[in-house]
Amino acid sequence: MSCGYKSRTETRNPVYKGLDIITNKVTREEQQLCKHHMISFLDPLVSYSVVDFRNKALSIIEDIIARQKIPIIVGGTNYYIESLLWKVLVDAKKEKAFSAADWETGSRTPSPSRKEELEKLDCQELYKRLAEVDPEMAAKLHPNDKRKVARSLQVYEEVGVPHSKLLLKQRQEEGGGPLGGALRFPKPCILWLHADLSVLDERLDRRVDEMLAAGLLEELVGFHTRYNQQKIAENSQDYQHGIFQSIGFKEFHEYLTSNSNCSETREKLLNQGIAALKQVTKRYARKQNKWVRNRFLKRPGANVPPVYGLDVTDVSQWEETILHPAMQILECCLKGKEPPVLPLTMECDQNEEKRNRRVCELCDKIILGDREWKAHLKSKNHQYHLKRKKRSEAQLNTQSTPDSSKNIPQEV
Repeated sequence: MSCGYKSRTETRNPVYKGLDIITNKVTREEQQLCKHHMISFLDPLVSYSVVDFRNKALSIIEDIIARQKIPIIVGGTNYYIESLLWKVLVDAKKEKAFSAADWETGSRTPSPSRKEELEKLDCQELYKRLAEVDPEMAAKLHPNDKRKVARSLQVYEEVGVPHSKLLLKQRQEEGGGPLGGALRFPKPCILWLHADLSVLDERLDRRVDEMLAAGLLEELVGFHTRYNQQKIAENSQDYQHGIFQSIGFKEFHEYLTSNSNCSETREKLLNQGIAALKQVTKRYARKQNKWVRNRFLKRPGANVPPVYGLDVTDVSQWEETILHPAMQILECCLKGKEPPVLPLTMECDQNEEKRNRRVCELCDKIILGDREWKAHLKSKNHQYHLKRKKRSEAQLNTQSTPDSSKNIPQEV
């Protein structure tokens, strides 16, 4: 780029060393075109939270701005993008540092964070603890959402203040809104690259095939031997944290851990892994699009940056239909002018509550959020249980209603 921009990657998994293919890291050639940050600097066995990511990323962003450059956040994991755009996270106690060099020399082993220790408890015990110290936060979380429950407990234990009170303070600050604190930086601009689902699905399937051709299996086998094999032998494997939660690693678990010498069996496990990878990748793409719509376009409050859509369904004219419009939008935003295209908008209910808790006794489910509750009432599962209930009530009424014909005198 010729405008003095600086670029850095957002997606969380490229921060780890290794698995370059499966995490779709930018190539060395691509990195030469524009300065990238936060790629391949962390040992795979080190726990790295969204708070850790935010703290390091913000220091880089502030340095870029201080040098009068423009930071570009590229992602990826939208929750991590939110942590940079808005003041939405609460700082707990800083964890003890652990470096890749320590691991290589064997001088120390990474200790789990307090949150990871709490996650080892069963859901009921975890939720009970939170309900005792922060009932307001417990009422907003699902009892089975172990990660969020553990996080709220961690905040209370390490800060000494209920998580719910800290979040309320954020929302009440100047510029705050229903989903958190104020924007961190003035006049941010979001460019959303979207495509027709059928085209997107084809691209994602093709990307998996290209990964396989680039040496995906060799990468996974080598990484598994170095980092994962011993964990599995010790029954301590965890596919919920760190690089091991990357899409593409756990999908090949059966293939990587199989001791079978049968070529047909291994071929079957391999094909299952490939199919699972393609399916999960497409599911995650839909989740990303849903997040943009619900958390950006429908975000309540006034502190929401404009979101400009760029349709990348047809990339045959990339510079004319995508790159040049994007540059034009960015230039206008930087100069305080209105771009030639309008930002995307979606209707938003300002009174909608994201964490309203309801219990559907009919389905024996806990539902959080007004939108989720409306969706549940329309769901096939709820409608099925509702019809069953009505049939049961109708049968019960029929059985309990006396037959009036028995009281009519008979002719003799």
